[in-house]
Amino acid sequence: MQFIDLAAQYQHLKSRIDQRIHTVLDHGQYILGPEVQELEAQLASYVGVKHAITCANGTDALTLALMALNIGEGDAVLVPTFTFFASAETVAFANATPVFVDSDPDTFNICPVDLEKRIQTIQQEGKFNLKAIMTVDLFGLPANYAAVQKVADKYGLKIIADAAQGFGGAITDLKGNTQRAGSFGDIATTSFFPAKPLGCYGDGGAIFTNNDEYAELIKSYRVHGKGQDKYDNVRIGVNSRLDTIQAAILLEKLAAFPQELANRNALADHYHSQLGDQLKTPQVPNGYLSSWAQYTLVAENREHYMTKLKEQGVPSMIYYGTCMHQQTAFKDLGYQAGDFPVAEQLAKTVFSLPMHPYMTAEEQQRVVRELTI
Repeated sequence: MQFIDLAAQYQHLKSRIDQRIHTVLDHGQYILGPEVQELEAQLASYVGVKHAITCANGTDALTLALMALNIGEGDAVLVPTFTFFASAETVAFANATPVFVDSDPDTFNICPVDLEKRIQTIQQEGKFNLKAIMTVDLFGLPANYAAVQKVADKYGLKIIADAAQGFGGAITDLKGNTQRAGSFGDIATTSFFPAKPLGCYGDGGAIFTNNDEYAELIKSYRVHGKGQDKYDNVRIGVNSRLDTIQAAILLEKLAAFPQELANRNALADHYHSQLGDQLKTPQVPNGYLSSWAQYTLVAENREHYMTKLKEQGVPSMIYYGTCMHQQTAFKDLGYQAGDFPVAEQLAKTVFSLPMHPYMTAEEQQRVVRELTI
């Protein structure tokens, strides 16, 4: 059994993907070819924003977002401590300082209450110029953007929404308006790493925004800071372009994505119904839709369950066993054990089950059986 079965997905989409790749091989425009523009238009339409700008990977997407917001030395960005390293890494790479925030115990996402406390502490200390909040749609569930936006507005901060895991997720408000992950905040990003809900066959990423100025800056920054043409460089940029072949693959995967998203939610519902009496299953607040990048359980004795699964050939994973404030790379920031009690406890107790849209009914039952016998 595969934790994420990319081969099964490819077999399902093989003829369409192969044809798309052959079309690129025929026209030979391998960098920023027509499929890239086609994909950007479709991504913008799907997410519901004015601009979608593709790039080489999800980490670059965050870096480009920080560049567009002019975040650098002396600045600080608030980042959840319970996340993948790239979220905080890009802040440090920009010569800014990540300020870590604890997690909500139920959704695992950034805690708006702790967020405001951290902001107040930083303002009292006066050490950094707070510029932005970086949210993360952890495990596929969009962050609490209504609460985070209130905090951002109160303290005059921008929001960078890391939707690498949350692409396809959504929030429907009390008025019935639905907003998809990638459309929240001032700038949002995603990753097309193969294991993501929408992934390519290599690296890839995208940035989303409704701000025309940010969009033009990002388009320039991703190609060496170009101006009117590639030999007119008006700023210092990077080289971060999505390959045309990856764009071609993503076009077919995006077409299949709504059904895959439905399959993921059906699998999550199955896990809920079968495991909810024995284990703490992930919570999805009313009005929220998760894209289920991971299906993550909480168990004090997770090693017991993971060992049972392994013995029967069922894979499981831990996302994430080490919080950001515990990483060696950030030891000089001076955080101590106990500074983020919820996140630290999650790091010790979470584990994730196989989750992909092509799991057979037999495979699903096998996972449940090994956890409940």
